[in-house]
Amino acid sequence: MRLLLRIAPALAGALLCLACTEKPATPDTKETAPAVPQGVKLHSATETTLTFQWGAVEGAGSYDWILTLEGTSHKTGTVKTRNVQVEGLTAGTTYGFSVRAVSAAGASEYCSPIGATTAGSAPTPPDPSAKTVCVDAPVVIEFPSAPTLGTAGLIRVLKADGTEIDRINLADMATVDILDDGTMIPKGADADKNLIAIGNDYPFNTFMDALHSANYRIVHYTPLRVEGKSLVIKLHNEALEFGKTYTVKVDASVTGMAAEDVSFTTKAKPGGSTIKVAADGSGDFCTVQGALSYVSSNVPKDDAVTIEVAEGTYRELLYLRGKNNLTLRGASRQNTIIAYPNNESYETGSGASVASRPSLGSSIGKSGGRALWLVETCGNLAIENLTIENTYSIPSHKGQAETIYFNADGKRLTIENCSLISWQDTFLCKGEVYVHNSLIAGHVDFIWGYPKTCLFEDCEIRSRAGGYIVQARVPGASDKGFVFLNCTLTSEEGVKAGSMYLARSGGDSSVYDNVTFIGCTMYDVIAPAGWHTGKTPTPATPTATSGWKEYGTKGVSTASRNAYGLILTASEAEAYSSRQAVLGW
Repeated sequence: MRLLLRIAPALAGALLCLACTEKPATPDTKETAPAVPQGVKLHSATETTLTFQWGAVEGAGSYDWILTLEGTSHKTGTVKTRNVQVEGLTAGTTYGFSVRAVSAAGASEYCSPIGATTAGSAPTPPDPSAKTVCVDAPVVIEFPSAPTLGTAGLIRVLKADGTEIDRINLADMATVDILDDGTMIPKGADADKNLIAIGNDYPFNTFMDALHSANYRIVHYTPLRVEGKSLVIKLHNEALEFGKTYTVKVDASVTGMAAEDVSFTTKAKPGGSTIKVAADGSGDFCTVQGALSYVSSNVPKDDAVTIEVAEGTYRELLYLRGKNNLTLRGASRQNTIIAYPNNESYETGSGASVASRPSLGSSIGKSGGRALWLVETCGNLAIENLTIENTYSIPSHKGQAETIYFNADGKRLTIENCSLISWQDTFLCKGEVYVHNSLIAGHVDFIWGYPKTCLFEDCEIRSRAGGYIVQARVPGASDKGFVFLNCTLTSEEGVKAGSMYLARSGGDSSVYDNVTFIGCTMYDVIAPAGWHTGKTPTPATPTATSGWKEYGTKGVSTASRNAYGLILTASEAEAYSSRQAVLGW
């Protein structure tokens, strides 16, 4: 993988020299600057790491190092020790390594680069005469007439040596129902709204997937779709490797018709700090999850990386864990759409992951939860220019169905120019969150969670039916919680006037109902009383820093607000008047 990093200015000159194989320019040093490190050597090598060491330099407090690939900076860093292990490298690949000493008086020159090769064999490039496909591309088999899915038979994926690496067993069709659009959901989940189809003890089968990102999120998914005369097969997450040839064999009982074997070769592993996703196969990946799984395993945890998603509709559930500084950017908010139905009736709970992939027939351990996208322990995640819609919708039960669950205490999430659409519980978060110029649509507690601070600025908050906008469970009394700054509170056509409350309490006295609306324009869908009185909020009597409050509301009268809400003064509202004031960043 060739990952281009942003290089500190102090290293820029030296890198230019390394790139052209000339001796690096000498930094501006004094006589007391440290000497160039000597005795630089490779200590050990694995397929993905190189470990270097060097002799001590008198007066040096730290050492800057550079790893190059084909003359271009590949990785850089600073250490205080006289050794470094560089991770995330490619097997059988030769790199160049240089190091310099740094003290309070200045920096030495970089030593002359030494060559070092990782263990193993370099990946074999695909045959250039063969058509290559994304490692997560669907397999499409054409039939003379529209196929009908059976209830027996196997779809098997074989490596070139005949080893089976993935399978879909049509016997597992018994565990699913098929919606009108071909999406497969846990069987019986819509027949009874109280039925939880996939709980922690549910047995893992081939009509489920284990989405990988450090851990595994266990989800239902749609492995097969009939589209006209085609059978579209979606293999399991990370079933295939880069630059390999595979054959797919389909038993005749799968569709009632014989199918010829399908062979293909996957694309080589991508490189760089920008990964492209396109459903038509023109990018590095065909699915968003394929890209998420890749960056979480192949890009160092704190290195910045961007996933660019082309226009199209991506029908999938998502999972990301433990990757910082990731940007997911769509080509357009209107036409880059991630959509899939999930719900409390399909998978119980807000969701959690497991450390290993379950074996077929064993208990899944923990439900992957009802959100479309589960995010765990990720810092500085940015989502831009796209739509995420949890398409679960049963008229009698528009139940808990998040678009995103940002489960990352102490971490940051930024959402810019996006649409998040569901019904109940649309957006669930922890940590520190900034949402700007975006749409959040739902009907019951559709913005909720446990954040220290979550600011919505210049957003549309759209009611799809009567209910409650916010349910806050803020951990600290002085935490700002949910803040809406210069937002517009609208409704879909036909929603009854006065049927939407600004917030309701969960009635838990161990957390705080901190919700603030500043300078928001509201329409008559908002109940004149403003705040729901079903359960007593914490605190019951709001203050300028805790509880339910608003200031500068436009479009409706606040004269009939109940005593659970406080109208702030101008000076009190200053603490909520900008992103800097609310979030401090």
